[in-house]
Amino acid sequence: MKARVFVRLKSSVLDPQGKAVLAGLQGLGFDGLEDVRVGKLIEITFSGSVRREEAGPAVRQMCEKLLANMVIEEFSYEILE
Repeated sequence: MKARVFVRLKSSVLDPQGKAVLAGLQGLGFDGLEDVRVGKLIEITFSGSVRREEAGPAVRQMCEKLLANMVIEEFSYEILE
């Protein structure tokens, strides 16, 4: 079983990396873009002994304790078979 964790800056936090990507895309001729936000994807593989109902709470704790800076970032996750 795997989990995918998506971490991104809260919408109230400026994203200079996103602004740089936006400028680069516009410089390459991509029109009609309003904003770009950059985040990170973290994939976690669980051993076979972890049950699905245990995985969600464990991932939430991982995010709150280490994977996301709860002051400036938000996260979401999905549990995959």
